[in-house]
Amino acid sequence: MNATASHPVINEISNKLDTLTPKAQALGTYIMQNPSKAVFMTTKELAEACEISEATVVRFVSTLGYKGYSDFQEALKDFVNTGLSLPDRAAIKGIKEEGTDRLHREILEELNNLKYLYEHIDIDTMNQIVDHLDKSPTVYVIGSRLSYTFAYYLGWSLTKVRKGVHILKGSDSTAFDMLTNAHANSLVILTTCTRYPNELIKLSKMIRRSGHTLITIADSSICPVIQFADLSLVVPARSIPFIGNVSGMLVTIQYIVKELASRKGEELGDYQKQLEQVFLENDILFNLDH
Repeated sequence: MNATASHPVINEISNKLDTLTPKAQALGTYIMQNPSKAVFMTTKELAEACEISEATVVRFVSTLGYKGYSDFQEALKDFVNTGLSLPDRAAIKGIKEEGTDRLHREILEELNNLKYLYEHIDIDTMNQIVDHLDKSPTVYVIGSRLSYTFAYYLGWSLTKVRKGVHILKGSDSTAFDMLTNAHANSLVILTTCTRYPNELIKLSKMIRRSGHTLITIADSSICPVIQFADLSLVVPARSIPFIGNVSGMLVTIQYIVKELASRKGEELGDYQKQLEQVFLENDILFNLDH
């Protein structure tokens, strides 16, 4: 993990370290030096590691401005998740452990992630995204590396309920050309997740300068492209992933597409009939009748 990386929670600890009691200083130093360990610890475990009381941990978190220890852990998790290398992720996920029932563990982890999403997702922001999709004549959906999976799924799904949707690879430099030549005030939806590709940061800067409306769908509030967005949606997850948290992104996309479809009325039926006719005439999809 990059020891020089910065994040509000780490900066806050560093800025207040000299004003804290010796025991709180020991706790703050431990967290800054071992964030990938501390993020998984309970208050009791953290207290034992620093040879202090649990009350000191609780007061320390309050001093930093967090309502509770779970809020502090969530902020620290964002920092850890952004900086973890692939070997780091393999270590914390127990990839080398023997005899682990990985299937059951993965299912339970995703269930916990979906429960966390259910409790924390911003419905109003999702509906604002649907508003933009309903009104914008041209939509570009962009992703890169892992997030291209989500961009393609969102873009492909949108083509089943509306026209004027284009899917671009952020890793392809021709995306700059396409967006430069796009109609004025086009809607651009950029999906991104840790670890954030630099090409998407460059694209988001260019999109902002071009005057298009930029919406980001990200997995963390510290995602670097959010600062350039007109509207951003954070899809939170409880766990730190080995590769990426997939279920939350997919559920969010499904909601956005279905909510858009529900607003189309008879227009949706007419459009989808046209699509089905094209599929049939060109023998695109398997058909039992044949």
